[in-house]
Amino acid sequence: MILIGMGANLLHPQYGEPLNSLKAAAGMLENRGLQITHQSSWYRTEPVPVSDQPWFVNAVLAVSTELKMQELLLLLHSIEQEFGRVREVKWEARVLDLDLLAYNDEVSVNQDQSKGGVVPHPRMHERGFVLAPLCEINPDWQHPVTGRTATELFDAIKDDLTFEIVPQQA
Repeated sequence: MILIGMGANLLHPQYGEPLNSLKAAAGMLENRGLQITHQSSWYRTEPVPVSDQPWFVNAVLAVSTELKMQELLLLLHSIEQEFGRVREVKWEARVLDLDLLAYNDEVSVNQDQSKGGVVPHPRMHERGFVLAPLCEINPDWQHPVTGRTATELFDAIKDDLTFEIVPQQA
């Protein structure tokens, strides 16, 4: 299973609210050849680490694609750039964040994100804003390094998470 984490907490000049930016980004992924097979609800979550930034809107997508891992990562980064994402400060507020969380059962030899893609994402097992939506779409997904399911990983950290599911607009 290929998993992509999405997040945004800043207004976008064209799309406005973060939720609208994320919906537009999901559409771009589909227009660029990815098939979204599952999508979680939209979650409003505290910034990690906790700060005075606006809360994020997050979701997790399961996708299918013929792209290789590095090609997919380049596509995600190019869409972020199209949205005006600038990578200057770690954990900064952003108009769009697209993270490759997992690429099937691959485990990267490289574990330094500054030197290329790393799967599974090195901190996904610690992040409720990833695990809560992942549990929604596939609670039995198994982390290829720890062997633990999404539910087991979420249960280990859920007491430290503050979030709400964004109501669907009619």
